[in-house]
Amino acid sequence: MRQIKLLDCTLRDGGFVNNWNFGYGNIVSIFERLVKSGVDIIEIGWLDSREPFSMERTIAPSTKHLGEMFGKLDSKESTIVAMIDYGACPIENIEPCGSNGIDGIRVIFKKHMRIDALAFCKQLQVLGYKVFVQAVSITSYSSDELMDLVKLINELTPYAVSIVDTYGLLHKDNLLHYFRMLEAHLNKEIKIGFHSHNNFQLAYANSMELLNENTERDLMLDGSLYGMGKSAGNTPLELLAMHLNENYEKRYDLNPILEAIDGNIMKFYRENPWGYNLFYFIASSNRCHPSYVQYLLDKHTLSIQSVNDILQNIKEEQKLSYKEEVIEQLYYAHKSIAYDDVMAKDTLKTALNSKEILVMGPGKTIRTQETLIKSYIEKNRPITIAINYVPENIAVDYIFLSNPRRHIRVETALRESKNRHSKIIATSNVVSPIQSFEYVINSMKIREYDKESFDNSFIMLMKLLQEIEIDNVACAGIDGYSANGENYFDKEFEHWFSTPKTEKWNTYVKEKMMLFRKKMKIKFLTKTYYEGKTR
Repeated sequence: MRQIKLLDCTLRDGGFVNNWNFGYGNIVSIFERLVKSGVDIIEIGWLDSREPFSMERTIAPSTKHLGEMFGKLDSKESTIVAMIDYGACPIENIEPCGSNGIDGIRVIFKKHMRIDALAFCKQLQVLGYKVFVQAVSITSYSSDELMDLVKLINELTPYAVSIVDTYGLLHKDNLLHYFRMLEAHLNKEIKIGFHSHNNFQLAYANSMELLNENTERDLMLDGSLYGMGKSAGNTPLELLAMHLNENYEKRYDLNPILEAIDGNIMKFYRENPWGYNLFYFIASSNRCHPSYVQYLLDKHTLSIQSVNDILQNIKEEQKLSYKEEVIEQLYYAHKSIAYDDVMAKDTLKTALNSKEILVMGPGKTIRTQETLIKSYIEKNRPITIAINYVPENIAVDYIFLSNPRRHIRVETALRESKNRHSKIIATSNVVSPIQSFEYVINSMKIREYDKESFDNSFIMLMKLLQEIEIDNVACAGIDGYSANGENYFDKEFEHWFSTPKTEKWNTYVKEKMMLFRKKMKIKFLTKTYYEGKTR
């Protein structure tokens, strides 16, 4: 009769949430409650020689250090394991089994490192450890590559081999395809495990599918307290324990598990929530590394449609191995789509030439100094241009729309406001399924090329105005960036920056203003970071 074992990886995978800084009191409390619950295997952390040792963190340079943390704790019947990302911890840092309280070591490795990684696993076996082979990013393996891996594993005969769904890409059919190949060809004494991530909300469901397979193979399921873990999180341990109790005659005690969640885990969740969200859905639906998505979202100027379009152009063999130069090249190629804007610029030049322009941004001062702005408009009768929003109480002639993430809100606001007759000047990276714009400007001619930054809409508009020979511009609501996130009159506009980045951007805009002023007369009506020390 097959055995089913439950493995908890909270102290290891959960550490991606808090940089493994659980605090020693929490570490001991979590460990003791897991032992009390009867969890079969407890993964206590990472072995990584690059990390300094601290009793507060579950990542340590050697087995000796983890032994100092856990060696004196009573593990009762639970098997205690640690994990190594192959190459991060040399064999010299691994003491013989029996000297540190650790029974087994799980080794993760990328596909191209499998031969060397399995040779390392053999060294761990010689030291007496139960070895767990972790096939990271299982979806990157072709059938032939998986069979090659199986051959190498059978020569090693480890304690277990785990299907690792690193990016949460597996659906039922894919999972069972990999499982059945392993089941058919692995030596019978090798357990098969499953480590899942919840990007598609399938971690628990997929675990159930594996349990339902008609097999005599011993199985091992990974979970973590409340699903705490990297990216969208893991299978919740409490759900697995409950299901195994109800359907497989297990006797896990759920009370200590729930106590650990309530007393030790929820504070980390409140500080830095994990779980299913749009970000990880986009990454998984495009079957790509999350860092590709992060790169594009950090631009702050791409619609979700544009993000998906770019991600779909990543070559299949590059999708799960992040390389910044790959996504950077695709991003600039997307932005470089040619667009003939000569007629649009000529028409704008005729409409705006020889007139004073008032540019209005969405800074807080657009509200706090509204009386001053209205007085200026009444006295000077400028042509008014708002950037990426529709003012509620100030009439505007034009909306400059350069941010695809804002165009839906702008379109809705125009239909519902007194500014519904305002004309839109849109950059070519903005696409609307329901509206054609009066003026479309080639974004490549006015955008910035600093790869570490996102395009500043104010600077883009100023470039356009300079190009069509506007020489007199007043500015309001162009407040600048602050690290506390209080940049805009509406929180939906907020960008959150670290202090170094806000200083970089404010300095950047100041420098651009100095260049613009060589050809244009520019004044700020409201308080701003961009002139002297007015704030």
